[in-house]
Amino acid sequence: MSVPPAKPGLHHSVSEWTSNNQQLSATAQHEQFVSMVIRQEGRSLRNETNCKTTWDESDTCRRLRDRVWDVARRKEELETCAQKVDKEMEALTLSKEQSEQALAATAVPLEVSRECLTLRDGRRGFELAIDPVDQQLKKEVELIERTQKVLQQHIAGAFEHLCVLQEARHQLTADLQNKMDALDIDMSCLSLTVQSPQISLKTNPTRIPPGSSNPQEWSHFSQYNVARAQDAMQVSQQMREDMSLTRVQLHNELDTQRRATEFSLRKRNHHEEQARDELEWQIRNTEDEMAEMERDIHGLDADLQVKTASLKLAHTRLENRTNRPGMDLCRDEVQHGLVEEVHQLEATILAVKQKLSEAQRSMQKMELHHCRMLQDLSRKQEALSLEQRSLNTRSRLATASSIEKTPLLLVPLTNSSGRSNLQLAQ
Repeated sequence: MSVPPAKPGLHHSVSEWTSNNQQLSATAQHEQFVSMVIRQEGRSLRNETNCKTTWDESDTCRRLRDRVWDVARRKEELETCAQKVDKEMEALTLSKEQSEQALAATAVPLEVSRECLTLRDGRRGFELAIDPVDQQLKKEVELIERTQKVLQQHIAGAFEHLCVLQEARHQLTADLQNKMDALDIDMSCLSLTVQSPQISLKTNPTRIPPGSSNPQEWSHFSQYNVARAQDAMQVSQQMREDMSLTRVQLHNELDTQRRATEFSLRKRNHHEEQARDELEWQIRNTEDEMAEMERDIHGLDADLQVKTASLKLAHTRLENRTNRPGMDLCRDEVQHGLVEEVHQLEATILAVKQKLSEAQRSMQKMELHHCRMLQDLSRKQEALSLEQRSLNTRSRLATASSIEKTPLLLVPLTNSSGRSNLQLAQ
């Protein structure tokens, strides 16, 4: 029987076959060992990474909770400070409005004082005197003008500081809004888990965003805003105290000056009434004296006429007796008596004429002085009328004072957001 031909290809020996089997077995064992090591290392890595990841997530949650507590505490500080700023702004605005009311209340007293000065400038003659009333009125005008200047300065200062408080409050509100947004974000992050549907991989999540700050800068920023607001509130409180004290002092000064002016005005009015009454009494006495003098002048004139007629008679007798003839032209007792009578009558007539002239001059002086007294009486009555008008004018001050004591309805102050009480957070 013939041998079949061999299959074409490489034929190995039994030793090669045995060696190949051993090599495959050794390789399998090596790969199995390597696989086992890798599996052990993988399991160890899984356990380690699971622990690390769990710890890291727990630590991150703890840090988030701590951060949420820090932000919430800072938010409460900002809310409390903002509410205090709102109250201080309301108080300062109320104090400013009270100063504005006090400033407006000085308009009537100033107008009254100036009107009284204008009325009293209408006096004439010696009645236009720089008396204590005039001095007190001018002092009152100066005091009111100084009061208005001080109140205007306080009002302007309060308005400027309200702007400062508004700016501080704006910074607090902006910082507070940022804290609220950051708190919402951190709370949202704290609520996320690996099962949350909104988690995903992000592009470069470890980047540092522009404008980032460190914890020291973050804390200092809020502390600075709070400290700035507190400083502004301290200044505002001091300003309110100064405004209140100044209003009280100025009110007391104005009230004291008003009382002094009215006392001087009443006193001056009383003195003028006394002077008027005295002048009227003197006028009546002068008129009585003038009437007596008029009668005496008529009596002197009548007596002068009688004495003149007697002198004419004596002259005629003497002249007629010069016509006696011869020795009958004798300077007898009759002649001596007539001459003595003529001399006596001439002396009497001269004395009567002198006395009549003195009486007439006195009468003219009394008439002239009587005219002056009547003019002065007219001026005094006019001055009294002006003083009475001044007193009536000043009665408006009592009306204005009673209006000031009426309680006013206060309108709540609205802040920049348009609400009277800003609800920063619930």
